[in-house]
Amino acid sequence: MKRVFIAGATGYLGRYLCAEYQRRGWYVIALVRKATTAAPIAADQLVEAQATDPASLKGAMAGAELVVSCLGITRQTDGLGYWDVDYQANLNLLREAENAGVSRFAYIHVLRAADLGHVPMVAAKSAFVAELHKSTIAATIVAPTGYFSDMGDFLAMAQSGRVWLFGTGEKRINPIHGADLAVATADAVAAGLDWIDVGGPDVFTQKELAELAFACLQKPSRITFLPDVLRRLALCLLPWMTPRRINGPGRFFLSALALDMIGTPYGTHHLKEHFQNTLTPIKTVSPLRRPTERKKS
Repeated sequence: MKRVFIAGATGYLGRYLCAEYQRRGWYVIALVRKATTAAPIAADQLVEAQATDPASLKGAMAGAELVVSCLGITRQTDGLGYWDVDYQANLNLLREAENAGVSRFAYIHVLRAADLGHVPMVAAKSAFVAELHKSTIAATIVAPTGYFSDMGDFLAMAQSGRVWLFGTGEKRINPIHGADLAVATADAVAAGLDWIDVGGPDVFTQKELAELAFACLQKPSRITFLPDVLRRLALCLLPWMTPRRINGPGRFFLSALALDMIGTPYGTHHLKEHFQNTLTPIKTVSPLRRPTERKKS
């Protein structure tokens, strides 16, 4: 049985990656910080280690043919920053993969990273990608547009009664569901692709996202368009006026708003249904199960 080591397994995308690889018949090894407190994951083995501590990773990837990392942070907490996690922790994983003789390393990056190099989070990710390309291990880089979960900001604003947009609201994006991104990642790896830009099946302007949110709430659209100069001003002020945990994601969000973020359409999940399910949670039996084996490393 083929073995895959998944880093970032307890996060939004990581859980879908574990489930997808297990569905495909792989033996799934999930990296977790603490096995006793980890929520149920579709994994055959839990490896308890800290990616920021290379010593704790020793031997963790034994027998693995593939490493998939979606390890990264959105809000900088616990004294750790983007360069500690998005760059260095992933580099630690890469070095251990090299020592373990792993055949391929797949990494979840960001769409249009070259245009977002001034954003600290993207700069750290891009620096790791550069190291990955220097490695002797074959690499697959997956660059998604944005997750359905990220679009919750539009729904939250609509729930508050008004959506605020910069400029004309005509910049476009095709966000992708985590389950679809997991399938796209596994397909790209199976095909031996070096790089894939990927998004969901539906393309929206920012204005259309706002209108969809109001429609799902069954409320009339109330959208205010702000001059784009205010977005640029906010980008300048954020580092000086907000704590690090807000400054980082804020700079990424405000910078991405100025770009068309469209990847190759992929998947079957639609944002409208996601918004509706968010508003009306449906109780279902979780497809995730507790691991059959746990290993401390």
